[in-house]
Amino acid sequence: MSELADEWLLMVDGAARGNPGDAGCGAVIVDSSGAVVKELSRYLGHTTNNVAEYEGLLMGLEALARLGKKRIRVQSDSQLLVRQLNGEYRVKDEKLKALFQKAVALLRQFEGYRILHVPRELNKLADRLANRGIDEAKKKF
Repeated sequence: MSELADEWLLMVDGAARGNPGDAGCGAVIVDSSGAVVKELSRYLGHTTNNVAEYEGLLMGLEALARLGKKRIRVQSDSQLLVRQLNGEYRVKDEKLKALFQKAVALLRQFEGYRILHVPRELNKLADRLANRGIDEAKKKF
């Protein structure tokens, strides 16, 4: 059996209308057979797109940890998030440092993980969920 056969996919995204502005995050969990298991979205209030990207990641990682998954692949269209988590960029922004540290702590709970950058076209479902988080909150007001 392949080492990656039991790897689950987490697609994450954040959205901010204005930067900073109304923001939301989205995450999609896909099992090792390619079936969508969970779709998550949340409204974040007024924040930046980078904070929203990290919040989407944290939301998805927490859900995967609750599911007891061991091997994961994270996909994001945020070059900043991916490069920071892969150690290619330093985290300079104070708001992002705490989110980065929380993400690293969550990632350490998994036996194996990969963080990959994907083009926006391959992240459409997570993007739709991030925007849904904003839209659903707007309907309530």
